Amino acid sequence: MGNRLTNKRIEAFKMCLLEEERSILTVEKYIRDVRGLQAFLGKNAVSKQLVIEYKQQLIAQYKPASANSMLAAVNRFLDFCGLTTMKVRTIKVQRNLFASPERELTRHEYDRLLRAARRKENERLNLVMQTICSTGIRVSELQYITVELVQQGRGEVVGKGKRRMVFLRPQLKALLLSYAKRSAIKSGAVFLSRNGNPLNRHSIWADMKTLCVDAEVDSQKVFPHNLRHLFAKTFYAIEKDLLRLADILGHSSVNTTRIYTADCGSSHMKLLEKMQLLM
Repeated sequence: MGNRLTNKRIEAFKMCLLEEERSILTVEKYIRDVRGLQAFLGKNAVSKQLVIEYKQQLIAQYKPASANSMLAAVNRFLDFCGLTTMKVRTIKVQRNLFASPERELTRHEYDRLLRAARRKENERLNLVMQTICSTGIRVSELQYITVELVQQGRGEVVGKGKRRMVFLRPQLKALLLSYAKRSAIKSGAVFLSRNGNPLNRHSIWADMKTLCVDAEVDSQKVFPHNLRHLFAKTFYAIEKDLLRLADILGHSSVNTTRIYTADCGSSHMKLLEKMQLLM
């Protein structure tokens, strides 16, 4: 096949990722990114110069983090095809020390979302948000919150191919068992859709968005993963233990965890005030 980027090669790459037990969402993203390179190449064979030109196009169209994510998928594909010499360097990005306040969900906003869910009599959504925010699990791991796990008050969830233990506070345990009983859910996943399947991230995302106006919270801040961020920030504010937080969140690297603990700069500003270096 030479240096041609064929559908057969892409399909073989997809099968390789699946055999590595990558998540379905990860596989879909990698294939989507490789398809982007395929569309850019057209009928041309892969060459280092063309991959560099594709990188420049990504730089012009996307933020550095997004472009690097796409380039990582392309480089992984080129490795798979034995075209290692065609790989390109990712874009150097200085780590952002501060989170954007426009995207950071505060504790007060979280409370308003919970109250809005209660006013709308959406108990399931209210408990979904509390479960994610009080345990730090990923929304994709919500399916592992089963009646059996709740009864034990602890149990394993699987995320990013790794197992880890999560704990439920007695108060959350009581709320979930009461909800399951009223919903006639005797075993398996606690949070189910109308057709009886575990809730997916898209349904939860859409449900959360319906609360924005009533809760008076900017819709840019309202998405399931921000609940996990709030858990991480709250934990770190109390414990200041980055390694332990990384284990709890299921991160392989504390560099990932640092992203979750970045604040919007308010703490840094208070520190500058304490330094009193201005006349």
